[in-house]
Amino acid sequence: MATPSRTEYSQPELSNVGIIALVPDLWEPKWQPRHQVLSRLAQYFHVVWVDAPPSWRRSLSALRSRRAAAKEAPPTPAGFEVYRPEFWLPRLGRPAWLGRLMSRERLKRASDRLRARGCTKVVLYIWRPEFADAIDQTSYDLSVYHIDDEYSFSSTETEVSPVERRLLESVGQVFIHSPALLRKKGGFNPHTEFVPNGVDYQLYATSAPEPEDLRHIPRPRIGYVGWIKRMVDWELLFELSSIHPQWSFVFVGPKSPHSDIDDLLKRISDLPNVHFLGGKPTSSLGGYPQHFDVCTMPYRLDDYTKYIYPLKMHEYLASGQPVVSAPICSVEEFAPVLGIANSPENWSKAIEHALSGRENSPARRAARQKVARQHDWEVLVDKIACTISQRLGIALPTAAGVNVEVGS
Repeated sequence: MATPSRTEYSQPELSNVGIIALVPDLWEPKWQPRHQVLSRLAQYFHVVWVDAPPSWRRSLSALRSRRAAAKEAPPTPAGFEVYRPEFWLPRLGRPAWLGRLMSRERLKRASDRLRARGCTKVVLYIWRPEFADAIDQTSYDLSVYHIDDEYSFSSTETEVSPVERRLLESVGQVFIHSPALLRKKGGFNPHTEFVPNGVDYQLYATSAPEPEDLRHIPRPRIGYVGWIKRMVDWELLFELSSIHPQWSFVFVGPKSPHSDIDDLLKRISDLPNVHFLGGKPTSSLGGYPQHFDVCTMPYRLDDYTKYIYPLKMHEYLASGQPVVSAPICSVEEFAPVLGIANSPENWSKAIEHALSGRENSPARRAARQKVARQHDWEVLVDKIACTISQRLGIALPTAAGVNVEVGS
């Protein structure tokens, strides 16, 4: 995995500040927003990424797979450390007292790693409500809750859970990644900021060779990069790929464990113009959108997708290629640089327009890349780092930051 462009350094800018990052997944080659943010925060502060511990039932069996995963893990910046909790410190639900004891011990070991690096101030950085109890289980100078999804994952509207509401009200700082989530959850804490999902601009904008598994697929290629999941409108895609056999529909990404879409995926994969290429390491993804003719975000419209801010949006725009999306809330402000469609007929027209000469002009390509550049992860993480340092009452040595508007 290629590390971010500004992570070649020997010490973070504020070497006396450390972050304990409580995340729901592992440090691995397939990156989520938390991988992007925390790896770059190591430019500013020491970071200890705490791998999500397995349940006690899987603690011994997970030991071997975790060792294998550690060998494949991407490199880490100098100020960044991955703490893989010992097999005898698993995640426990019951008895509750023992689960709390295990959690405290994991937090202590993460904190000890920061203290050993000379950190005198600690930031507890929480990425899911499931880690809410940590705010009462360790000492810290600032607590942060970063919301990068609607964690109910429900397609019908739900209220903010009591656990998440308490977390929102208790932490010292909240970051929220989508406008709709900001409206839903932004009123619980006065220290709340909007920070959208971003892009490793250089990875997606720098010209890359055509991936080997794309070369045999005829153009025009209508592409999608991301998880193969139920939130994607597979009925729409089946209809489009059926009525447009002259277009190749290409899907790059691993399948989510959503068995309810298996039948639809089987039907669509049987079509000769549909191609599933599987998951890829984040470091190799940049070349795919560049060699699509149209990049798509074909989401279903429901009470879950209205809250998302697609990670792929600015990655697509950075490639310079035309983009067509479902009309979800977070894409509306980007209508000047992408197409929006809300029915099979409109999708056909939008893709046809995206394939036209006008949408492939140098001026349109430059407009898309300009928007993506404003959402480079470097810009967004600089904003996060400045906010954290301000909340700690410490000035960053490079306090000027990058003053770029990243959303309203």
